[in-house]
Amino acid sequence: MNLSVKLNDVLFLDIETVPEQENWQLLSKETQELYAKKTEYQRKEEFSASEFYERAGIWAEFGKIICISVGYFVDVKNKKQLRLTSFFGDDEHQLLSDFKVLLDKHFAKKSNVLCAHNGKEFDFPFIARRMIVHQIELPKKLNLFGKKPWEVPHLDTLELWKFGDYKHYTSLKLLTSILGIPSPKDDIDGSEVADVYYKEKNIQRIVTYCEKDTVAVAQILLRFNNQELLKEEDIVSV
Repeated sequence: MNLSVKLNDVLFLDIETVPEQENWQLLSKETQELYAKKTEYQRKEEFSASEFYERAGIWAEFGKIICISVGYFVDVKNKKQLRLTSFFGDDEHQLLSDFKVLLDKHFAKKSNVLCAHNGKEFDFPFIARRMIVHQIELPKKLNLFGKKPWEVPHLDTLELWKFGDYKHYTSLKLLTSILGIPSPKDDIDGSEVADVYYKEKNIQRIVTYCEKDTVAVAQILLRFNNQELLKEEDIVSV
């Protein structure tokens, strides 16, 4: 796979989301009704809306972002180094604002692109929707209004792996496994994030998990380009 984009122009990212409230009882009656309607198709008759609320984090209307981890390549002594940083915490408005500053100041060039696994279906629109909720002006890299498909500055490793087969879904864990990339899913998985956040109150564990996913996405793009994978010493938190 010969991608025309330069790796140093790519901002790799991953987000972690949870239900906006810890439990169903904390929602207003109106929000409960809206959630029940929104999830009716997915739930069918298997779950009540309250039982299904643990999955609310996958919808931007009922969830919130608690961590955005990003990574970008720099050249150091003729080697590629991946630098990682994370925006996280209980204040979603603040972490989204800080992420916007990063995009506007350091990744606003025409050549810059965002890259995530399933990013076009999840990460990118989720971030944009939550910014709208918080009345944060969208950075150019997330404002797709009026853009033609080939002008959208987004890469999606899931989409690249599909090779046009839109019925095909491959998880990040599966893709890293078959490509010989160290698994990022060695502690928790997405279904456990809400419990770790609300019950364990261990945000640092979630940040570590999110950063590992970000590294995995960068490694996948390296493999797609038939380039050498990063070693542990090539990954630096900043």
